[in-house]
Amino acid sequence: MTILLFLIVGFIPELCVAASSDHEQFVFNGFTGSNLSLDGAARITSTGLIELTNDSARIKGHAFHPSPLRFRRSSDGTVQSFSVSFVFGILSSFGDIRGHGFAFFVSPSKDFTAAYPIQFLGLFNSTNNGSLSNHIFAVELDTIQNTEFGDINDNHVGIDINSLNSLKSYAAGFYNDQNSGRFTNLPLIGSQQPIQAWVEYDGNKTRIDVTIAPLGLAKPLTPLLSLAFNLSTVLTEEEAYIGFSSSTGLSTGHHIILGWSFGMNRPAPAIDSTKLPKLPYLGPRAPSKLLEIVLPIASALFVLVVGTTAVILVRRHLRYKEDVREDWEVEYGPQRFTYKDLSHATKGFSSKHLVGVGGFGRVYRGVLPKSRSQVAVKTVPYNSKQGVKQFTAEVASMGHLQHSNIVQLHGYCRRKGEFFLVYDYMVNGSLDRYLYGYGGEEGRPPGATATVVLDWAQRFKIVRDIASGLLYLHEEWDKVVVHRDVKPSNVLLDNNMNGRLGDFGLARLYDHGTDPHTTHVVGTIGYLAPELAHRGKASTRTDVFAFGVFVLEVTCGRKPVVVSEDTDTPGRGTQLMLVDWVIQNWHKGSLVDAIDIKLQGRYDVDQACLALKLGLLCSHPSPDARPSMRQVLQYLDGDLPLPELLPAHFSFHMLALLQSETRLNTSTVSLYPSPAMTMMDYGSVSFSLDGR
Repeated sequence: MTILLFLIVGFIPELCVAASSDHEQFVFNGFTGSNLSLDGAARITSTGLIELTNDSARIKGHAFHPSPLRFRRSSDGTVQSFSVSFVFGILSSFGDIRGHGFAFFVSPSKDFTAAYPIQFLGLFNSTNNGSLSNHIFAVELDTIQNTEFGDINDNHVGIDINSLNSLKSYAAGFYNDQNSGRFTNLPLIGSQQPIQAWVEYDGNKTRIDVTIAPLGLAKPLTPLLSLAFNLSTVLTEEEAYIGFSSSTGLSTGHHIILGWSFGMNRPAPAIDSTKLPKLPYLGPRAPSKLLEIVLPIASALFVLVVGTTAVILVRRHLRYKEDVREDWEVEYGPQRFTYKDLSHATKGFSSKHLVGVGGFGRVYRGVLPKSRSQVAVKTVPYNSKQGVKQFTAEVASMGHLQHSNIVQLHGYCRRKGEFFLVYDYMVNGSLDRYLYGYGGEEGRPPGATATVVLDWAQRFKIVRDIASGLLYLHEEWDKVVVHRDVKPSNVLLDNNMNGRLGDFGLARLYDHGTDPHTTHVVGTIGYLAPELAHRGKASTRTDVFAFGVFVLEVTCGRKPVVVSEDTDTPGRGTQLMLVDWVIQNWHKGSLVDAIDIKLQGRYDVDQACLALKLGLLCSHPSPDARPSMRQVLQYLDGDLPLPELLPAHFSFHMLALLQSETRLNTSTVSLYPSPAMTMMDYGSVSFSLDGR
C-alpha cells in the first residue's frame, strides 16, 4: 500500500500527509493542476510556474496555500516548529533594471488589498508598516535598496516582523561547504540558475534560520541568517496562511516560484529538481530554423532585395536625419546625441514610453543603447537660429553642473525645429504627484493605485535637498545660475526619495559679481516674485521667493493659488494666495492649522513651524528682506537661529499685488497655459511677462 501511495505521488504536483495537524506537510514539484489561491498579477503559467509579477509597473501579486495551517499547539498555545523550502528565480526583461523583490510570509489573512504595489512588496502600506496588529512574519528577498526601510544594499535577505524594516538582514549569499565554509555572494536577480531557500523555525529554541543556495547544491550547514525570536508573540491566531507576495513599483521584474514544500514539526520534504519546470528565457532569441531556410531563398531574389534595401536605406536616412552640425556648435559637440540613438532608446518615441506632457513639450523614458542607462528625453520646439545658438550654449554649460540634488543634464540633440534634452531618469517621478496625486483617472498610468503620502521627515529632507541644490546654483558653481522656475513639478525624486531640482529650460546664468540683464520674465503663476512684474529682472532673490512658496506648498499640501468656491454665486469663486492663508492662520494663533492634514498630526511641530516661518520669510515681497540660500540652509540645519518673527511682519497680500502689477503691464502680458504634467515633469508650465 505504501509503494502504491508513492507511485501515485509521482504523478501529482502536491503531496500532503495529514495524519495529524501537528505533522502536516506538502510538496509541489511545479504547480500544474494545483489549487493554490492567487490574486493580483499572480498566475500559474502553462509550464507550471507561479509568476507573481511581470513587466507591468506598479502591480502586486500573491500566491497562498489554499487552506490555513494550524501553527499553534493545542496543549500550550505556542507556535510549533515548522520548515519551508522553495525554489525561485527573479528575472528582468531590461537587463540591470530591476523591480522590487518578493517575500515568503505567514499571515492570519489573505486580504492584502490595502498593500501598496511599490517598495512595500505587496504586504504593507505607509500607514500600517510596523503596526503590531499586522501579525505577519515574512522573509524578504529584496533587489532594491530602500533607505526608508534601512535596507543594507540592493541584494539582500531579511527577516521581517510586521514591518519591512528587517529585524536582521544580510547580503544574499551562502556559506559554501565545498569551499571550507567560505561565504559566497549570490545575485538574486538576472541569473538563469534557480535559487533554493529554506526558512526554519525551532519552536523549542524559538530561533529562525534562513538559508539560500543555488539549486542543486546541498543545503549549507551554516544558515545565512539566524535570529532568536518567539513567533508565538506574532502568530497569535490558531491558524494562519502561508504564501508569497511581490510588487514591481516603477521598475519591473518577473518573480517566479518553481517548487515549494512545507513540514510541520519535521523538515520540509525534499523538492525534486529533476521535475521542476524551467525558468523562461527573457534575453535575445537564437536564429530560428525558418530563418536558415529563408536566407538561401532570399539570395535567389538578390536584385529585388537590393532594390528594396536601397528604398529602406533612403527612408531610414530621412527618418534619422538631423540638423547639420554648424561651426559654432563644434565646441558643444561631446554633449550632442544622435537622433537615431534617442529614437532607439525610446522605441521610436512610443506612447508607451511617454511619462509627461507639458506646455514646453513631451518627456519620454528611454534606455540608451550603448551605456544601457535609463534617461528621460524631453522635446522642446524652437523657431529661430539665434535662439538655437543661445539655447545650445546654455545647455552645454549647464551640462557641467554636478550636484547630488540637481538632475543631471547629459546633453542634447536638435532636429527639424525641435530640441531633445537628455536627463537622468528619476524613477519616483515628480514631487507634485506625491503632494496632490495623479489628478484624475486620465493622469494615472496603467496598473497604478493611489499615490503614497509623504511623511514629514521625507518632506523636510526634500526641502533641504532643494535648498542645497539652489545654494550650489547661486554660489558654489563657476557661474551664477538663476533657475527661474522652482516648483514641486520641477522637483524629481530618485530611487531613495532624495529631492533633485530639474528642468533648466528657463534658467539663465551669468558671472559672479555681475548684474543679470533679463527683460523677458518667465515662470509660473504663484511663484513669481512681485518685483518681476515691473522690473523684469530675475535674480537669485527671485529664486528664493519661489523657494519660499515651494516650502509652504510642501508643508501645507496646498497649491500657491487656491480658488475657493463662492457659495452665493455657483460657478464663481475667489482666489486666495497660500502665503496669505498661512498668515491668516498665524494671526489667529493657529499656525499649525496650516500644516497638511494628510500628515494626520504626525510631524515635528518645531520643524514644521520653522518651515512655515522660513517659507514666509523667503517669500517676503521685499527682495532685501529675503535670506540667501546659504542662510536658508543654516536655518534648516539649526546652525543659525531664525530671526524673531511675528505675524505683523507679513502684512502683504500677494494676489492683489500681482494683479496690480499685471494691470500696469496690460499691453505686454502674454499667458501660456499648459496642461498639468502626468507622472513625471521634466517640462515647464510657463507664465510670461514681456517687460520693458
